[in-house]
Order: sequence, then C-alpha cells, then structure tokens
Amino acid sequence: MQPRFNMIWLILIAGVGVFGLLYLWFTFFPGKVAPDTYIYFNVEQVERGRQHSRAVRLAYIFSIFVQVAFLVWFIFTGRAVALVRWLEQTAGGGFWTSLLLFFLALWFFLQFINLPFALFNSYFWQHWWGFSTQTMGSWWTDYIKESSISLILSAAGVLILFGLMSRWPQTWWLAAAAFLSVWIIIQTFLWPVVVSPLFNRFTPATDPAVTAMVRELAGKAGLPVDEVLIMDASSRTTRTNAYYAGLGSTKQIVLYDTLLTEYPLDEVKAVVAHEMAHWQKGHIIKGLILGILGNFILWYLLFLLLRVTVPNVTRSPVTWAVIMLFFLLTSFAGSPLQNYISRRMETEADRTSVMLTGDVPAAVRLEIDLATGNLSDVAPAPFVQWFSYSHPPAPERIKTIEQAGKKL
Repeated sequence: MQPRFNMIWLILIAGVGVFGLLYLWFTFFPGKVAPDTYIYFNVEQVERGRQHSRAVRLAYIFSIFVQVAFLVWFIFTGRAVALVRWLEQTAGGGFWTSLLLFFLALWFFLQFINLPFALFNSYFWQHWWGFSTQTMGSWWTDYIKESSISLILSAAGVLILFGLMSRWPQTWWLAAAAFLSVWIIIQTFLWPVVVSPLFNRFTPATDPAVTAMVRELAGKAGLPVDEVLIMDASSRTTRTNAYYAGLGSTKQIVLYDTLLTEYPLDEVKAVVAHEMAHWQKGHIIKGLILGILGNFILWYLLFLLLRVTVPNVTRSPVTWAVIMLFFLLTSFAGSPLQNYISRRMETEADRTSVMLTGDVPAAVRLEIDLATGNLSDVAPAPFVQWFSYSHPPAPERIKTIEQAGKKL
C-alpha cells in the first residue's frame, strides 16, 4: 500500500521548487523600474505598491512550500498508510468509512496549515494597509462559510471519484474528467446566483446615469445586458474592482459599490465597457473550453502516474493524498500558462472597451486610479509578471489602451 517515490515525482517537485525559489528571489529583488512607468506613477506610488505586494507574495509562496513539504512527508514516509491502518482499527467499518475518515483528516490538516497564511493575507495585512473593513468575527464567518462549502463539495467529489475508480479501473480518468468538466460548466452557471449571495448583497444599479450608460454600451456591443449589479464590497474592503461571471441567464456584470462612490462616471463607463468586452469576445466560453481540455490532459497524466505510484489505486484511501499532491504541483507549475491566457484576454478586452467608449483619457485615468488605490505593483519583475499576473501591469495596459485609441 505504501506509495512509491519515483523519478517523475522528483522532477515535478524539483520543478516546483525551482519555480518557487525564482519567485521568492524576484519578490525580494524585483530589479529596476522601467523609465516609462514614471510617466504615469511617481516614485512613492511605485514603492508602496511593491511593499504591499511583497508580503502577499511571500505568504503565497510559503503556503505552497509548506503544503508540498507536508504532503511529500505525509505520503512518502509511511504516515499516510499508518493513518489509514489506525483508522481501520479504531473506527472499524469497510473501505468507504476509512476513505471518508482519511479524507476528513487530510482536509483538516491542510486547513490548519493554510489558516495562518489566509489570516495574515486577507485580514491582518489588509487592515495594516487600511483596506479591510471587516471585524475579526466577520472574517471568521466568511472563512467558515467558504470552508464548509469546500468540505461538502470535496467530500462528494472524493466519493464519486473512488466510485468511478471501482467501476472502471482502466478508464476512470476519462469518466472523472468528463464529470468534472460538466461540474465546471454547472458551477460557472450557478455560482453567481447560489454561492456569491452567501457572502455579499447584490442590487441592480438604480442611478439613471449608470443605467443609461449601460444601455448605450450594450447597444454598441450588441449584447443583451439590461442591468449591472452593485456588490456591497464596502462591508469588507475599501478596494475597488469589477468582474463578469455566469453563463446564459446568470450572466452578470458586477461593480463594487466602492467603485461608484469613489470614481467618476466616465471611469465607471470604462470599467463596464471592459467587462462587456469580455462577453463580446466570448472569453468565458473560451476559458471553459481551454479549462476542460486541460482538465482531460491532467486526469490522464494522473492516471499514468498513479499506476506507478500506488500499488492498489482503487482501494487505497492514500490515493487521495497522492491526487492532492499531484494537483497542487501541476496547478502551481501550470500558473504561467493559465496567466498568459488570462493576460491575452484582458488585453483584448482593453482594446475592445476603448472601441466601445471612444474615451481613451478616461480609460487611462481608470488604470492609474485603480493601480494607485489598490496599491498594485505596477513594476513587477518580469518573472513574477510571467508567473503570477492574470492581468497585465497598469503601464502595459495603458500602452494597449493608447495604441487602440490611435485606431479610433
């Protein structure tokens, strides 16, 4: 039952280690700031953005390191097998009881490991910089909600996965990938109307100026967008942002209420145009297709790796810990590709939004104000940008906007 450590695991772990150390190095030593950055931001703004981002990045990378170290130690030193045996002797019952208890134990271990990083990142550090408006009680309420949803969905997923393994020992990976792909689509459809309201209140924009602007942009974009939702972000943060989500009848453009109170209407219009551009260019659908394709590839690679790692894949609860390690490593190592795709979509949305509004100065001011107000790192090291930026840095986005404006 003891999982085998082989060359594939060594390569995966070593690769993640190299990426992580480079990320750590460039977090501490980001290098010189490109002279063009100072066209839009002063020295203090650049330095404050770097200072704020540094601790966030350190918490992220050390969280990855600690999780990987724990799982490698847990799996390949026999602790996982020993835990399964203890559970079988103590709790009795059959395989499914042992599997569920093992899953719960591992879930709580990882929650315990991640808790200090989550508490620092989303509570203490945000209060330190004046962003968070949450009390400790409110933070814990959100954390318990998120954890409960994660626990329920993960437990169901584990039981379904091992059921597929038992039924189709040679093709379970295909069934698992298909099931997860369907779930990704369902989740994208339901998340805005089922899960998001558990954490925030969403109300339609009622300001006549905003609603008229939305109708104007929707007409230009050729999109059936009747309203924009306002999220009560101020109950948790002073940050400003916006996003698009959902599929079909659950499509939403959501604006933080802080955006409406802190930004002029022409900049809000630039935000809405950017989110509409994502819809117009079909970025949710494209993202889903690419995500599903990657999902099938990863499950097949996992199938091959498990065959040479776990002696009795379908009947060993330890298999779940091995799966967790695999997806943790591949998710981290695959970040550059995922973020590259995301940056391409964001750049396309920036260009399209300027075509919709025809207002380059407002779009440029928006990027400056968002980066300054959110203390974004506008001059990241190239490696950090390549590895972890889902959006281009503000100076790069401004250049895109100005270039698109020349075509108007």
